[in-house]
Amino acid sequence: MPRLLIVDDEQDVREFAANFFRKRKLEVQTASSGEDALSQLEKEKADLVLLDIKMAGIDGVETLKRIKKMDKEARVIMVTGRKPEDDGSFEQCRQLGAVDYIHKPLELDELERVVMKALK
Repeated sequence: MPRLLIVDDEQDVREFAANFFRKRKLEVQTASSGEDALSQLEKEKADLVLLDIKMAGIDGVETLKRIKKMDKEARVIMVTGRKPEDDGSFEQCRQLGAVDYIHKPLELDELERVVMKALK
């Protein structure tokens, strides 16, 4: 069963996405911060990480850098409330190795398509 780690500082977003993917037979873990995500990934690898860019503490870009240091094969999809062209953050994330991005508010069909494609 593929293992998905959802990292977002908004509890409702984490729960919404976690429930959605549990119904699709994925094993889902959640983390409320970059620090939390990194400590979970040290213990157990995930097949895919859904990572919010804007978080308190270590933001998604810095978390991505640290995940890639731990495991350069890690597959990470960035989640952002902004359009990628609004700032350079997504381009920076792509250069750091993010495989894709998803916009907030989360749309279920886009979420499912992007995540399932990344897990293939």
